[in-house]
Amino acid sequence: MTDRRTFLSLVGLSAAAVAAGGSLAGCGDKATRGGTTQELDKLAGVLPEQRALTVAVPKPDIIGTRPVADGYTRFPAQLVDAIAEKPGAGGAPIRAMTPVWGPAPPAGASNAYLTAINAELGTPVDFSVQDGITYAEKLGAILAARDVPDLLCVPHWEVSKLARFGDAVSANFEDLTPYLAGAAVAAYPMLGTFPAGAWRNACWNERLMSVPNPTDGPFPWALFYRKDLATKAGVAAPTNIEELYNVGKQATDADKGVWAFSDIFAMVQMFHKVPGSKDGWRLRPDGTPEFKYETAEFKAAAEFMSRLYQAKMVHPDIVASKGADAQQLLKSGKIMFHQDGIGMWQAMQAEQQKITPGFEVQPVPLFSATGGSPLAWGDDDPISYTFVKKGLGKARVEEILRVINWCSAPFGTTEFDLREYGVEGKHQTRGADGPVKTELGFKEIQNQYFFISGRSPVVQPYPQTPQYVSQLLAYSNETVKNLEKDPWLGLKFEMPAKYKAGMQPTEDKMTDIVRGRRPISDIDVVVKEWRAAGGDEARELMGSALAANGK
Repeated sequence: MTDRRTFLSLVGLSAAAVAAGGSLAGCGDKATRGGTTQELDKLAGVLPEQRALTVAVPKPDIIGTRPVADGYTRFPAQLVDAIAEKPGAGGAPIRAMTPVWGPAPPAGASNAYLTAINAELGTPVDFSVQDGITYAEKLGAILAARDVPDLLCVPHWEVSKLARFGDAVSANFEDLTPYLAGAAVAAYPMLGTFPAGAWRNACWNERLMSVPNPTDGPFPWALFYRKDLATKAGVAAPTNIEELYNVGKQATDADKGVWAFSDIFAMVQMFHKVPGSKDGWRLRPDGTPEFKYETAEFKAAAEFMSRLYQAKMVHPDIVASKGADAQQLLKSGKIMFHQDGIGMWQAMQAEQQKITPGFEVQPVPLFSATGGSPLAWGDDDPISYTFVKKGLGKARVEEILRVINWCSAPFGTTEFDLREYGVEGKHQTRGADGPVKTELGFKEIQNQYFFISGRSPVVQPYPQTPQYVSQLLAYSNETVKNLEKDPWLGLKFEMPAKYKAGMQPTEDKMTDIVRGRRPISDIDVVVKEWRAAGGDEARELMGSALAANGK
């Protein structure tokens, strides 16, 4: 499984270098000063019909509580073919740009995985794989220059960084409404299985402008801990905020080079019930919007996180630099707790159990620092969007959509198996429990075709970690009970450019406060600066949207 939470933990270190300032009013959008609102409930006429797949794929073993995906604990004995004919027409290669975190895979003919799939497609995809950490900067540059490839992956979390993104979409990308709306999606049956919510989010300016990659889980973060080390130390997973502090104090031993935490501030905010909807908005009792920085819960979370830093429970490499490898610190036992995306869990467990006997990483069950039920941040936004370059012509767009359709084949099909695991005997070995990637598989397969596709999301089995799917679904189905209710559900915002430009500098100021470089009392000062730097404009947008929609 690949999910966006794996990548969320790796982004946010840089902002896109695109034009800022001015208001944006997309065609058909309800414009307010400094931003736009799109009413997703009114998009039914441009969305594809949701259609059941006629291919006989296996039924899931564990049912997820939506928006949690269903899970499979074993691979099917037999795979089925989903697509009979090659989707490509044998024309020029399709140029595509996708992100990668970690070493870039070999390109072109030097990559046997790409060669195998391109042979199945009939028209090759020529990938430009870019560093995921600086992906927003690359996106900003090519969008501003209107120099986009035939297929462009835009992770959903990057959209909020890109000023005037609605304008960029209209200028650079093909309107896919005529190709996919209503019954037209029948020509691409894999795409017809996607949930309607994913398609709604793939609209800009009230047109269907991209193919979504639906999420397989709603949670942006989990707090992981080394359960094996905790058990050895005679401690259990904390169930309240003071236990977290006390366990952290017990785990920290600077003389032995061991500390308790990475930067876990997002999870500390969640424990304190800081709002997370639309990146941190909620409604006051009087119905007016407020941002998380303005809440008593945020101040309490900042004070607690500051206590952890003051007590020197956070690893000094984390304190010194945003670029510290917190995952490696967790693997090596230099820290006990680490905040990350859910996607970290299985990959780390599978890798490290071969290196460290008894290695076990688990998420801490969600709790409330203030009593009552906990609050879980989350949404069902797609992982990413695949855009098609504008002006390629009808035949080429249809060919590209057929390629995306092939790449979107579901679990249990030969197409999915090849896309996910590569060629048997080369990129994977296959036993009774299913496929296991080889060293070449890990080197050459880096989600290239995943990031130009979508798929009906499921949690697939992992033979190396046979308990993972049941553990993940148990955690997710429990956590989703406390999923935060979004007052703006059904509304999609293009936030004011001034607000976007001010967010990272404000986050940096809050980081200085939490880490003790500024006093906690400066939160009020920073909030005042945030309001002047676009915060009040954003509040006006959020409030006007609710009023206009009778919410």
